Amino acid sequence: MADILQQRDGAVGTIVFSNVDKYNAMTGQMWREFPAAMTQLDVDTSIRAIVLVGAGDKAFVSGADVSQFASDRTDPAAQRSYNEAVEASYLAPVQVSKPVIAQIRGICMGGGLGLAAACDIRICADDARFRMPAGRLGLGYSQTGVHRFVALMGVQNTYDIFFSARIFDAAEALRMGFVSRVVPAAELDEAVRTLALAIADNAPLTATAVKRTINSYLRNPADKQAADAQEAIDRCNASEDYREGVLAFAEKRKPVFAQR
Repeated sequence: MADILQQRDGAVGTIVFSNVDKYNAMTGQMWREFPAAMTQLDVDTSIRAIVLVGAGDKAFVSGADVSQFASDRTDPAAQRSYNEAVEASYLAPVQVSKPVIAQIRGICMGGGLGLAAACDIRICADDARFRMPAGRLGLGYSQTGVHRFVALMGVQNTYDIFFSARIFDAAEALRMGFVSRVVPAAELDEAVRTLALAIADNAPLTATAVKRTINSYLRNPADKQAADAQEAIDRCNASEDYREGVLAFAEKRKPVFAQR
């Protein structure tokens, strides 16, 4: 059964894309449910890092479930509704306040590539395979989505993957800057868990401030004083977390940051 699943492991929340028979292809219902699942983890004060992962060991997300296009995108209104659900899903990892890690194994293509691009950090297994097949489907990719790929990979690499619609491997994804790390498939779970726990150990307000600052830069590099980013920075500097961090440093101990 195709579904969006939630898991919690201490301060780490995980969302699982589950449609194993179709390599975790996103159905219309999965697109619609994903943003709400992200919001639930974001408002949970016990969660400090979020991981996105595909069910099984064959795929992160293989893309949209194209078999549903004939029923879900039958007229302009239906197509608009479907596209809005997809765009809301692409925005969800960007809009939550907490760091989001994409844990990528196997196939990561089309909509899966878009979802991964929306995350803050991408770590993949050495068996990962990537593709942007829009050119094979005659699909007009959104401006926001293309801009995001340019910010991550640069102009030349974005032209390459969109124009060619070719499959590229983990090593090339690392070279392009799409992923930050490639690890053996058997070590992927532990590598992501270690990173997520390290993030969860640090001050949550600092993570939020950095995320908002980076996202404001990606939206508009000319805007050096985005209001939402500055608000998050000011909140850090006026927080108990800041006082605790300074005190812990002076006392040579591990800081204990408050839940938010």
